[in-house]
Amino acid sequence: MRASDGHQVMVNGRPLSLRGIRAHTTALDWLRDQGLTGTKEGCAEGECGACSVLVARPDGEGSQWTALNACLIPAASLDGQEVVTAEGLGTPADLHPVQREMAVRGGSQCGYCTPGFVCSMAAEFYRTGRTNGSGQEHERDPERGPNGFDLHALSGNLCRCTGYRPIRDAAYALGHPSPGDALAARLTAAAPEPVATRLLAADGEFVRPTDLGEALTLLASHPDAVLVAGSTDWGVEVNLHGRRAALTVAVDRLPELRTLDAGPDRIELGAALTLSEIEQGLGGRVPLIDDLLPQFASRLIRNGATIGGNLGTGSPIGDTLPVLLALEATVVLTCVGGEREVPVDGYFTGYRETLRRPDELIRAVRIPLPLAEITAFHKISKRRFDDISSVAVAFALVVEEGEVIRARIGLGGVAATPIRAHATEAALTGRPWTPETVREAAAVLRSEGTPLDDHRASAAYRSAMLGQALLRLHAEDLRHQGAKA
Repeated sequence: MRASDGHQVMVNGRPLSLRGIRAHTTALDWLRDQGLTGTKEGCAEGECGACSVLVARPDGEGSQWTALNACLIPAASLDGQEVVTAEGLGTPADLHPVQREMAVRGGSQCGYCTPGFVCSMAAEFYRTGRTNGSGQEHERDPERGPNGFDLHALSGNLCRCTGYRPIRDAAYALGHPSPGDALAARLTAAAPEPVATRLLAADGEFVRPTDLGEALTLLASHPDAVLVAGSTDWGVEVNLHGRRAALTVAVDRLPELRTLDAGPDRIELGAALTLSEIEQGLGGRVPLIDDLLPQFASRLIRNGATIGGNLGTGSPIGDTLPVLLALEATVVLTCVGGEREVPVDGYFTGYRETLRRPDELIRAVRIPLPLAEITAFHKISKRRFDDISSVAVAFALVVEEGEVIRARIGLGGVAATPIRAHATEAALTGRPWTPETVREAAAVLRSEGTPLDDHRASAAYRSAMLGQALLRLHAEDLRHQGAKA
């Protein structure tokens, strides 16, 4: 990690100073103060995508343009980094291919959301340009165009007046970057290294430590410090609830928290890996995580959100948590005095409370191998994508010769903490994997936890969905076995 050379960010190819900003200034507010008003604020909580910008992030030996919500990112966290806004993609006289297709196909009406759509679309444009550069048509898929464009890339961008068909048409009409595309050429070089940053302002201090040791020393001496990685949770607290911290410590780029190791008996995921990086790095090795990720918020959020952050907040509705419970994962906690490993089942002690001490941070999550063969993640929410769960259920079952040998079920949204459905697991284990067993176990599952009536769902609805989830799992497994036969 290199030292700061003056708190500045390369934006649209020119250096802009961070001098004088407050510790809690968002990247969105800072960019707009620089006159880059194409970046908009719609919701201030990462749901609308009007603030989307491109940030250069590592990708092997090269880099990739990653779309992120500027309304959530602390501006100080961009020290030494490279950012492209909608203004940096093209000019009225020389439109970027994404801008041109949006204009030609009627993808913009009032225009408020358009810059965010353009940035998210550009990130996918450059991704498909690298993976599908051969020009071969991608296998047809309801979520993909013939050019390989994945519409999930736009799942975090909302439009209230144009309608999505012309936006989809613009995405599907894109070709590949031209040989003279400077932003495409930039991807062959490494992304900027993280910069050790210390910014002291009237509203607090922002620090990006040089290494894990410095981060742990800071936590030991400042137990009230707030740790941030993707800031997808803390950014909402800052924007909507006016929260401020005397010390904010950024841990998202610490190498010790960004490992992904797959061994014979376990997989270890660094706590600061983003969910998008985990998806790419695992490459399908954990089907239950593959089932989860498309349903976790949006691509914009997954590009910033980390698995450690989801655990660190202790929220009962964090979508990774039922999955980690079903996978029997453990959490590696580290402090100045050393490390300890605790099971996720038992890690949560109360509403947004965990076993993690103030002087500890989450270094990694470990998933034991081998994995169960029958897995599924069922999320019940009002919207298909980019929504908070009313109920989340993760299943991991081992069935041998028609008998349930092991059952692990993680639940979210039905208690003050994420929980294991121990009673249902016991009702399944050692019994035949038959409709009768499943119906009896589903009745038990309906009573697990303490579902509440709130604005997302009633207690009765949550209970019904719990039981239905197990019936659905069994039906899907029967269809799968029938297809195999």
